[in-house]
Amino acid sequence: MGAPASPLPSLRSDARRNRDRIVEVARELFAQRGLAVPMASIARRAGIGTATLYRRFPTKDELVTAVFAEQFATCVAAVEDALSDPDPWRGFRMMIADVCVLQARERGFGAAFLASFPDAGTIGEDRARAVRGYTELVARAQAAGRLRPDFVPSDMSLIVASVAGLVELYPRTAEANARRLVGYFLAAFAADHDGPPLSPSPLTLPEVFETTCT
Repeated sequence: MGAPASPLPSLRSDARRNRDRIVEVARELFAQRGLAVPMASIARRAGIGTATLYRRFPTKDELVTAVFAEQFATCVAAVEDALSDPDPWRGFRMMIADVCVLQARERGFGAAFLASFPDAGTIGEDRARAVRGYTELVARAQAAGRLRPDFVPSDMSLIVASVAGLVELYPRTAEANARRLVGYFLAAFAADHDGPPLSPSPLTLPEVFETTCT
């Protein structure tokens, strides 16, 4: 009679299921309560011990990375697609719309994008790429005379915060509301808008990312 089968594959499968369950629960709680939700609350909702959670994700940053890694990559792709458009104003508008719809579909992503991560890893690199590309889009659209000259890159935080408010208040119609709001924003952003000049922005782009997720 041969040796009994090794139990390791089953253990690995259990560990994988635990990890997937943690990520699923964290995504739900981040959407409901923001990134400040305690790790203990996530463990409790997932039906595991806190020690098990910390074995899988030693820090909150690592958990947020696992939850939103795909969304950060999608955000980078949206910016790069916009940069490839020969019409800078169309590219800028497309990027704003794509990012806002992503935010409406993935509750909590807006907070994750704006949060500060001491050890950001991959999502830090993705966000840096997205921000660099976005800043270039702003410059191109203004150079083309299509984006109002008093628009500043940190104004993106106003858009993200506004969409986040819609998602929280009207979750069932979040995407439709986000698309409508973006339409209003883009009309106001156009260089030929009919309105008074803006007061100076109180935010710089580095200040936008000072909020911590812990």
